[in-house]
Amino acid sequence: MDEAEVREIRRAARRQGMTVAEWVRQTLRAARRREPLAEARKKREIVRAASEHAFPTADIQQMLAEIERGYAGREGR
Repeated sequence: MDEAEVREIRRAARRQGMTVAEWVRQTLRAARRREPLAEARKKREIVRAASEHAFPTADIQQMLAEIERGYAGREGR
């Protein structure tokens, strides 16, 4: 870091009423919290892999009717 950056960090710490060390710790913690938990590349790979699959789908009313018919068929057992 150049001297101008160090001076700006000292000023920022002073404005917050803390030491430079504490300001740096808090700033690094805040930056870490903003970072995504998984890398963007890994997330894209997961979405891409999931999109390659074909899952059966149907109208919700049709699915509910089929479920009900399944329950009705078990009543006599």
